[in-house]
Amino acid sequence: MGKYSADKRDIYYRMAKVDGYRARSAYKLIQIHEKFNIFAGVKRCVDLCGAPGSWSQVLHRYLHKDLNPDNWDEIRIVSVDIQAMAPMAGVVTIQGDITRMSTAHEIIGHFCGSAADLVVCDGAPDVTGLHDIDTYIQSELLLSAINITTHVLKTGGTFVAKIFRGKDVSLLWTQLKIFFAEVIITKPKSSRNSSIEAFAVCRHYCPPEDYKPFLFNSFVDQKCDQYFQDMNNGSNEHIIPFMSCGDLSSFDSDRSYPLNIETHESVLRVVLGVVLVSIVMASGCVSGYLGGIFHRVSEFFRV
Repeated sequence: MGKYSADKRDIYYRMAKVDGYRARSAYKLIQIHEKFNIFAGVKRCVDLCGAPGSWSQVLHRYLHKDLNPDNWDEIRIVSVDIQAMAPMAGVVTIQGDITRMSTAHEIIGHFCGSAADLVVCDGAPDVTGLHDIDTYIQSELLLSAINITTHVLKTGGTFVAKIFRGKDVSLLWTQLKIFFAEVIITKPKSSRNSSIEAFAVCRHYCPPEDYKPFLFNSFVDQKCDQYFQDMNNGSNEHIIPFMSCGDLSSFDSDRSYPLNIETHESVLRVVLGVVLVSIVMASGCVSGYLGGIFHRVSEFFRV
């Protein structure tokens, strides 16, 4: 049975066909909204990497549901993708590159010079199956989405984007916190458990005072060195705090231990005692400070 048969058995695939959505990914945005209410008060919205258009369909159905077709312009939705998309009711489609300033200007033009209230991005590369490569390419795509978002999103706005959960997800969260007061990593129920995808819900856009929006494409511009040399204003200099807990006498989480824990603790005390006594005796100085250590070690074994 091929992939097509597997898709037909997927409940969200069948629901998308029944509800008229272009892809099952529509339910991911719906479930994110049901959890975080991201559509509240939105008048201008941008869908980055919008092809084939399922997220734009969700935006149209939720934001325009109480409006007559003649009044759809009161809430503007712009969908952007480098690929051509079939027209959608109530949605302005732009075929453009999100790494280009011209695309940002065109988006703002459709909003009559105003900034967006909400920016969403469900873009992802064609996965290779190599986790590190896929995560890197997805990170580059996310960087491009954030770059153009800083040009088109209003202060206090919301940004939702797909990410790949990897070893550096905590670093990604910290970097997003530079621009947003609240960052939440979530995984909707419609996202397959076998997928490493998740979504960053970033609310209350508040960039640093000294931050100047720019567009940067490391693949095309080939100016990585200059980019990092210019990062000397302190806006992006954040280090994640880390504290190690426990001591050498605690259990090793990567080892297997016998079921009789008390017996093992006695053996551990003896081994540790032999090591410490050997260190004290080898130093040739049992008096003073080392003598105090020896006394405490002796008390430890009598416990």
